Amino acid sequence: MNYSNKYFSQVAQIFIQTPLPLLFNMTSSCVKMVHTLYEEGGEGSPSNPVKFKGQDYTQLKKSLLSKGKKFEDETFPANLDSLGKLEDFTSDQLSEVEWLRPHELNPDASFVMDGASRFDFKQGDVGNCWFLSSIGALTFRKPLLAQVVPPNQSFKDNYAGIFHFRFWRFGKWVDVVIDDLLPTRNKVPVSVSSRSEKEFWAPLLEKAYAKICGSYGDMIAGNPPEAFKDFSGGVHMHYKLSKSPPDLWDIMNRATQCNTMMGCGSFSEEKGREIFDKFGLVDGHAFAVTGVKRVDSDGNSVNLVRIWNPWGEKEWNGDWSDKSKLWDTVSDEDREQCLRMRNDGEFWMNMRDFCVYFEELDICCDSPNFVNGDDSQWHCSLKEGRWEAGQSAGGCDAETEEFWTNPQYRLKVKGEEENNGNKNILLSLLQKPHEEHRSKAEYHFIGFSIFEVPPEAPKGRLTSWLFQDYGPLKVSEFTDSRELIELHGLEPGEYLIVPCTYDPNKTASFIITMYSKVGDELE
Repeated sequence: MNYSNKYFSQVAQIFIQTPLPLLFNMTSSCVKMVHTLYEEGGEGSPSNPVKFKGQDYTQLKKSLLSKGKKFEDETFPANLDSLGKLEDFTSDQLSEVEWLRPHELNPDASFVMDGASRFDFKQGDVGNCWFLSSIGALTFRKPLLAQVVPPNQSFKDNYAGIFHFRFWRFGKWVDVVIDDLLPTRNKVPVSVSSRSEKEFWAPLLEKAYAKICGSYGDMIAGNPPEAFKDFSGGVHMHYKLSKSPPDLWDIMNRATQCNTMMGCGSFSEEKGREIFDKFGLVDGHAFAVTGVKRVDSDGNSVNLVRIWNPWGEKEWNGDWSDKSKLWDTVSDEDREQCLRMRNDGEFWMNMRDFCVYFEELDICCDSPNFVNGDDSQWHCSLKEGRWEAGQSAGGCDAETEEFWTNPQYRLKVKGEEENNGNKNILLSLLQKPHEEHRSKAEYHFIGFSIFEVPPEAPKGRLTSWLFQDYGPLKVSEFTDSRELIELHGLEPGEYLIVPCTYDPNKTASFIITMYSKVGDELE
């Protein structure tokens, strides 16, 4: 489901409790070293990101300061093309848009003031609640936030109207340079704006993401995992709450301890808008999961989930809401720690209600440790690939003559003992569109098949004989989403992984990533 809520212009908030750290330092015990398309310190690494559109932030700023000029970004100009298609705006409203710098909106403009908090800004007229809820989740990852939002940017010292932000894009980190001209109407930003009218890091972050998407309009409608991926390059797990595992709250609890990013989505209005109105929820909307807590209520243990609405208001009013009498049944310590009697968009609900009124949950982290809670070190192997129509795009049917032309990856699963069905391999297949505008990206139905490689098989690519004589051991689901992720349990041995499009003769680029508990790598 894509979440936009473009019909609302409400409060959006970001949850940041401390000033931005200076170092990108992954400290969680759940974080493991991974192999990526870049070498440590190489181009595309966190310390040496690719310069988006070839723009070098340091050199541009130095040149501007020497000339006493303010930056005007010719690659993302202050005009209607950068604003994009905003369906809720009339042509007259669009003609009223004026691009202004923060100093023109407030003489005391600051990038971050006294440490940022979730009360810093509010959502405007762009329907990107999926993106805003993802930022809310990102802010629990302080070191990662410092990578996405580089600190030491200011409107005072060495100000030249130029700022930069970083995103993970298809295997590499990119540094995105922007000017600070923001679209406004009547001196009010048309998109995210500062609640204090002084802090501007969030509107500028949004502008940088709009630039890589193609325009502000290209940010309308989406899913939190897309932003999670662009904020981290991490792996995410998706849960349909109506079919959730019985230990889901334990998974969420471990995820919280691992400093993951979590987001959830409510049902669309087909579920019954009157039900959502009754309980104060919003249908078809993206939220951030900001915490879990087990409390003792009159001698009974209750698992609670804390959820944040990026509007900054419109809260759940059922059991365990701010005004619920159930808070009288817990200890003074728990009540003091959890209960906040204010309409800030954040609320608690029990796990049962969470699985009833919300449709899906996404958890994104550097490794899948939170899934089963063991101490295994997950290693990551990542490869780029491509399907070419007529050459290397044989479709999904292993019985056809063309199937063997698909890209192939050998995998040797190490270990001497039987795996006994434990999930030890996670595979991610990520489509890499080449469209400049996000809204124009076309995603094919993609998936993969896993084959056991017999001992007599030759080295290198395997031709059609294997696929005709041996059926696939496992076949993934096929989806037209940007990324497909599945966990599998594989016994020690050699396997062949064949990523493919459902229909043959489709041309597209992809990245295949494997997370393994025993240091296996794709060849």
